[in-house]
Amino acid sequence: MQELAPGVFAETDFRGSNPGFILTDEGAVVVDTPQIPAEARALRETIERLSGGKPILYVINTDHHRGHILGNQWFQPAPVIAHDIAWKHMNGYTENFKQRVYDSFRREPEIQAQFLDLQIIKPTLTFSKRMYLFLGGREIRIIWVGGHTPATSIVWLPAEKVAFVGDAVWVDQHPYMGQANSKEWLEGLTYIRRLNAEYIVPGHGPVCGREATERMSEYIRHMRSRVRSLYRAGKSKQETANLLVGDLITWFPIPRERRSRIESQIKSGIGRVWTEMHREGLQEN
Repeated sequence: MQELAPGVFAETDFRGSNPGFILTDEGAVVVDTPQIPAEARALRETIERLSGGKPILYVINTDHHRGHILGNQWFQPAPVIAHDIAWKHMNGYTENFKQRVYDSFRREPEIQAQFLDLQIIKPTLTFSKRMYLFLGGREIRIIWVGGHTPATSIVWLPAEKVAFVGDAVWVDQHPYMGQANSKEWLEGLTYIRRLNAEYIVPGHGPVCGREATERMSEYIRHMRSRVRSLYRAGKSKQETANLLVGDLITWFPIPRERRSRIESQIKSGIGRVWTEMHREGLQEN
């Protein structure tokens, strides 16, 4: 747990994405919730201790993926805030989704048992571009940037110069791009750099500065350039993925046991970018 500014905390040691919270004179605001129930309960206990028992006012989800939203149930009755499209996706998280979450931990029975009572807590407050909160002496700006998903948003504290950017930034890890728009993602990274944040809390990896956004931009620009060349050479989506995965996998370190999964993830991202190039080609014609 790191205190980045007085009363502004980030946790980067939990499994999945990085949660954080902001203490105000009225209560706390949580940014993303831990996916593992035991970690979510521990975070709530920490917040209650540090806030002196003040209420949790809101939970903000920076997108709708499980690493950001599964822990919402442990911070109730705080209302959940997220982008309109995040609400749309979460509204479709049925019993089948919950079963898939449960099954995904079949090799870890102690964790799997914690999901027997999984509840999906959907946003009750949504926005399309921006939402500002003025609470207990804090100004908290929630800003849509897109890119990683159509719903991806960041939380910006202009006075404290801290940005919680969700999965818009991954540090020393291959980003998941299965729902991405790479052009929009680059624009979002440029926007984040212009904030001149002192601290950036990424979705995955340690707290960082603007250099991590630059590495992300280099990776995405390289992928777009290589995919564009192969698309124009007439390569299919599958051919392009097979030709590029060996190049891209060298950009970030990966554990040996996760290589196969990461390769599949990279191919998925290449496929998304190939589809973008295909649409751009159709528009040019």
